Amino acid sequence: MKKIEELLGYLPHRYPFLLVDRVLEVVPGEKVKGYKNVTINEEFFLGHFPGHPVMPGVLIVEAMAQLSGVLAFETRNLRPADGVTYYLAGVDDARFKRPVVPGDQLMMESRILANRRGVMKFACQASVDGELACSAEIMCMERASAE
Repeated sequence: MKKIEELLGYLPHRYPFLLVDRVLEVVPGEKVKGYKNVTINEEFFLGHFPGHPVMPGVLIVEAMAQLSGVLAFETRNLRPADGVTYYLAGVDDARFKRPVVPGDQLMMESRILANRRGVMKFACQASVDGELACSAEIMCMERASAE
């Protein structure tokens, strides 16, 4: 289990763009599970949508990509401090099944589908209370960090 303090060593993201609160399970080379607690204090709710707050779908995909990044780092036994960053390289077959709203806990899972020459492909799902909210295939590309 990786709490927020440990996550900061895996992901270069910081507030307000760190979208993973905790990693529950990591099996390097296979899968990762974690979650994001969605609160009304999120800045994006100011404009999406006033009076009817809904987490933007692109941020749900970003949260799944960040969780996948943790799996990529664990699988390769690397960290951003090693001079490596994983960039989002592609999203395929994204589907949104239910809105995600303040008070929800967005449970996420990512499994490695392919790992070739610095490009990893993941099958991702995000759910709330056991109900599928979003699924997508996400590709991340390993690159040297910009200095």
